[in-house]
Amino acid sequence: MNIHEHQAKALLKEYGAPVAAGVAIFSADEAEAAAKSLPGPLYVVKSQIHAGGRGKGKFKELGPDAKGGVRLAKTIEDVVTFSKEMLGNTLVTAQTGDAGKQVNRLYIEDGADIARELYCSLLVDRSVGRIAFVVSTEGGMDIEAVAHDTPEKIHTIAIDPEAGVTDADVAAISKALELTGAAAEDAKSLFPILYKAFVEKDMALLEINPLIVMENGHLRVLDAKVSFDGNALFRHDDIRALRDETEEDAKEIEASKWDLAYVALDGNIGCMVNGAGLAMATMDIIKLYGKEPANFCDVGGGAGKEKVAAAFKIITADPKVEGILVNIFGGIMKCDVIAEGVVAAVQEVGLKVPLVVRLEGTNVELGKKILNESGLAITAADDLDDAAKKIVAAVNG
Repeated sequence: MNIHEHQAKALLKEYGAPVAAGVAIFSADEAEAAAKSLPGPLYVVKSQIHAGGRGKGKFKELGPDAKGGVRLAKTIEDVVTFSKEMLGNTLVTAQTGDAGKQVNRLYIEDGADIARELYCSLLVDRSVGRIAFVVSTEGGMDIEAVAHDTPEKIHTIAIDPEAGVTDADVAAISKALELTGAAAEDAKSLFPILYKAFVEKDMALLEINPLIVMENGHLRVLDAKVSFDGNALFRHDDIRALRDETEEDAKEIEASKWDLAYVALDGNIGCMVNGAGLAMATMDIIKLYGKEPANFCDVGGGAGKEKVAAAFKIITADPKVEGILVNIFGGIMKCDVIAEGVVAAVQEVGLKVPLVVRLEGTNVELGKKILNESGLAITAADDLDDAAKKIVAAVNG
């Protein structure tokens, strides 16, 4: 689960991280009061959407010459003007795709005098099985481009979970970021704070880009992106309360209610499978035969008839779907349960696109019998290759 920048900063501030004063607003009528509550005289008006690249983004409604989704305001009047222009309009960035995201809230933040921009993130480094700091002196930039063009400028420092962030770890991170003076002193408290927040709140990613050294030599968290492990949210009612469903795909929200692993994609063939590995193989072979998957939908190993039916309804609700491939290997999941769920869903919502079903494993013959006797226009497949060929041919033809 993702949260907005202003929420992430409020959370980090609770742990003691250095964060500028700021106010989240949901209406342009709130802009003037928000700005007046801050020290000034510089303010930053920041669009709050779940996507990066906001500063370089463009608003669809404002034309190509309009400023981006993060703007520096030198007066309170500018704050009000920018707020009116940004709220309710659609911001398109490199991460939103052409559709963009509507800006429904802004963060009005006190400005900062920046001397240096750094990059700092925490994530789980699966190569060593530990939480690691990933840092670079090249902050404020596309970190993927830095990793590609100058990988030597990115440093990874893994943290021993028993020891936590030690003095040696702080020294290593500070050296990688070339911190000196007041910034190096701030680092002694900041990096343990970030690690503590990451662990205690079950984060999957904590990214600060940029982490700045101000003109006075001190560190400040200038931007913050936080994602949480969805499997741990049951432990954090306070975090779940921060969820903004307007930033999520409606189909993914519905899938989460059924505990389905569903991710909307840009293709036209819906995929219902059981198991992440099988899902990846299914999407790969669809692409091999010239089409694109419309989703990643994994019903898991212990799904019942109702859960399978819910997954099928979610897939068919996507107007981009021109065909559906159900690919099930019955181990824990039984093929007859899948068949019953598919038949129930089709009988309820109808079938307007080609449907190819490949079943193998536990109760496979019973599953096929249920499908064959359903009277529905379902095409059976013998194996994955056969299934992919048939669904692609059906969509093409």
